[in-house]
Amino acid sequence: MTEFAADRLLLFGATGDLSRRKLLPSLCALDADGLLPENLAIIGTARSEIDESEFRDMARAALEEFLPAERRGDMARFLARLSYQQLDASSIDGFDALAQKVAEAGRGADDAEGGLAIFLSTAPSLFGPTIAGLKHAGLTGERVRMCLEKPLGTDLATSAEINDAVADAFPENRIFRIDHYLGKETVQNLLALRFANILFEPIWNSNVIEHVQITVAETVGLEGRVTFYDDAGALRDMVQNHMLQLLALVAMEPPTSFDATAVRDEKVKVLRALRPALASETVTGQYRAGAILGQAVPGYDEELGKPSTTETFTAIKAHVDNWRWKGVPFYLRTGKRLPERVTEILVQFRCVPHSIFEGQKLQTGAGLMPNKLLIGIQPEEDITLSLMGKVPGLDENGVRLREVPLQIAMPDAFAEHQRRIAYERLLLDLIKGDQTLFVRRDEVEAQWQWIDAIRAEWDAKGVTPKTYTAGSWGPSAAIALTERDGVSWHE
Repeated sequence: MTEFAADRLLLFGATGDLSRRKLLPSLCALDADGLLPENLAIIGTARSEIDESEFRDMARAALEEFLPAERRGDMARFLARLSYQQLDASSIDGFDALAQKVAEAGRGADDAEGGLAIFLSTAPSLFGPTIAGLKHAGLTGERVRMCLEKPLGTDLATSAEINDAVADAFPENRIFRIDHYLGKETVQNLLALRFANILFEPIWNSNVIEHVQITVAETVGLEGRVTFYDDAGALRDMVQNHMLQLLALVAMEPPTSFDATAVRDEKVKVLRALRPALASETVTGQYRAGAILGQAVPGYDEELGKPSTTETFTAIKAHVDNWRWKGVPFYLRTGKRLPERVTEILVQFRCVPHSIFEGQKLQTGAGLMPNKLLIGIQPEEDITLSLMGKVPGLDENGVRLREVPLQIAMPDAFAEHQRRIAYERLLLDLIKGDQTLFVRRDEVEAQWQWIDAIRAEWDAKGVTPKTYTAGSWGPSAAIALTERDGVSWHE
């Protein structure tokens, strides 16, 4: 953790969708709970030509739309924290005025008692000009930290270009790269599950675990992200960041402490141990017209308005080549226009080495079922451990067994605690200077190296997306990807 708490927060893109839906509601909720520093000033900046009063009106409307009334607290107090400075980040001309606004909001970015946190949510093409403008205006001093929202490039080369531009003004210990999945309670609970319970860690290896599945399914289509998504596709949009971070948390070795350096050191080891995936270990798809929740929806090409070879679905059989995970496949799948919105991790354990119940009547009719640990991340946050149990009663044919779920619904287990937006945790850590739940540069580069190798393999083998009907679980080849290993996707 860096040594200062920020007394000013500068939000780039403050009138945009992310700010309205997530950032401003998160900050207001933190204010309502008394978690923000009392003197924290929030300065918004964007291209929108509005004045301070109009910015506060926009913020009020966003809070009323996206934050439950019981979480808003004293909205007038929160809105009083807000100020606004119009800026065209592509031109250096406006940065001096921005610096003046920041200085007026606090004691000065280099004051010994305060500091500035910058949240940069902008098009990748503006990263360079923005950093140059901040540097020109003196907003990159020792008591300034920078937070970057994705996308951070489209491949390793462009990612390095962005990171180099940021590194020219900020050292790594003052750069905070957001992956909002790391702010989700259940994702953080994965660390607690593994490292705060002696039950799991001794069996968390290839001796006992047969395979792992990670699914991130969406029911939505392009949803106004036409240009971005067609340039990115499912592999870059979801696998490169969210899914590989989930994989790293599942597969990492125990860190020496819950410290930013220790945790991220172990994650990057996993990412570097990923074996390059072959074309035969991947499936790509693109949705066509179908129905979601009973409503007809158009195909990707219809939404886009032209033919495209961009994948809206991908499934990958990944391998972590180290001692703990040798021989354990990690099946990843993500896609748009799938039957339900769900993010989950399934840990499938091996069967018992010898069953004493052979010949007994099993209610399943299929023999003993292997234990499973299902970690639900969204829409429901829960953890389910499936065990075999005896069916109560007497049976002349012997013991009757069936699978029994032991379920912990996190909202119920912690009913006295408020369910939070993921950005609340991350914004609070940014203000305090705790990097534990943020992504380090070497992690980002290891992720891009693996993703770039897959795309190179697709290009070399001429892989193009197979079509699938909206409302289905993707192309049939995705089912074959697991079934040839005797595995079925969890649905």
